[in-house]
Amino acid sequence: MEATGPTLTPYLNFNGSAAEAMRYYQSILGGELKMQTFGEAKMAETPQERDLVVHAVLKSDALLFMASDTHPSRRTMFGDNIHMSITGRDSSELTRVFNGLAQGGKVDMPLARQFWGDTFGMLTDRFGVHWMVNIPAQAQG
Repeated sequence: MEATGPTLTPYLNFNGSAAEAMRYYQSILGGELKMQTFGEAKMAETPQERDLVVHAVLKSDALLFMASDTHPSRRTMFGDNIHMSITGRDSSELTRVFNGLAQGGKVDMPLARQFWGDTFGMLTDRFGVHWMVNIPAQAQG
């Protein structure tokens, strides 16, 4: 079903690691990744800015999110105010995703059955991005 109105798309900002992060997410989540650098967009003011990502999109049938590097004159501050949330019914696939995103990061709450019945876990990946993974109880049989 296609949206007929506005859609909400997560957009992540990084301090020079957007390309690495988005390739990493693609390796775990799959999908098609498109990226454009400051240099390709003719926005680079210095040689150091040439390879920074001005815009990236990771898209599949199941997900869509975007990212970019913050201009070096500004810094992105990572905080606890937002999490990327993934929900689905394929327990083995979501466990693989959780474990993949946790590599090099920190598991904040292990993926486990919760009091409300779902299997749920939280982590902070190696780029400082917070993730939640939820597998509904109905999908677990």
